[in-house]
Amino acid sequence: MNPAPTPRQQDVLDASLQLLVDKGEALTMTAVARRASCSKETLYKWFGDRDGLLTATVRWQALKVHVPPVERASLDRRALTASLEQFAINWLTVITSETSIALNRVAVAHAGSDKKGLGAIVLENGRLEMGRRLKPVLEAGRDAGLLAFDDPETAFRTFFGLVGRDVQVRLLLGERLDMAAPVVAADAARAATQFLQLYGTAQHIQEPENHPGRKNHARLL
Repeated sequence: MNPAPTPRQQDVLDASLQLLVDKGEALTMTAVARRASCSKETLYKWFGDRDGLLTATVRWQALKVHVPPVERASLDRRALTASLEQFAINWLTVITSETSIALNRVAVAHAGSDKKGLGAIVLENGRLEMGRRLKPVLEAGRDAGLLAFDDPETAFRTFFGLVGRDVQVRLLLGERLDMAAPVVAADAARAATQFLQLYGTAQHIQEPENHPGRKNHARLL
């Protein structure tokens, strides 16, 4: 399926995501067709089979994470920081949603059984896809002399870890966290600041006392 689904396909994918939230593993072409008010023949035409539908569903969820583009010719620290922060905000907002938590719970269950399809689909179109999207931004920062690293994958994993920390695991295990927009924004700012302290070329980067990254993250409800 085209990476940019049509509005009608988006309705179907949203129905598929909601079924994963409501019913977990009980996601069938029949159930999706019924929920989305379309025929199974249409689903098979668009997605091929259940694995194709699952792949498209995961990709649709992943498309909600945006990586703001950067202008290589005029990239400065402010623009790079803004891009990293916005990616972190988008990513944290998506992975802490009820939909992503349900999707990842089912994927983890599949990965630990003989039904490994969804686990592989989520890995390929989630974590690995995020790397493919963000590494060009990191490489642009390196080319502009703002970042210093040898391996883009290592740099990406570092940033990914600074952004997510243990939040996703705690949510998957059922802990209730305060992930309201101001909390997410503060976490994103903190992660970008820490990443630039680790990989930035300018030495002695100081974080202002009133920088949002100094606020506490993920408070318990």
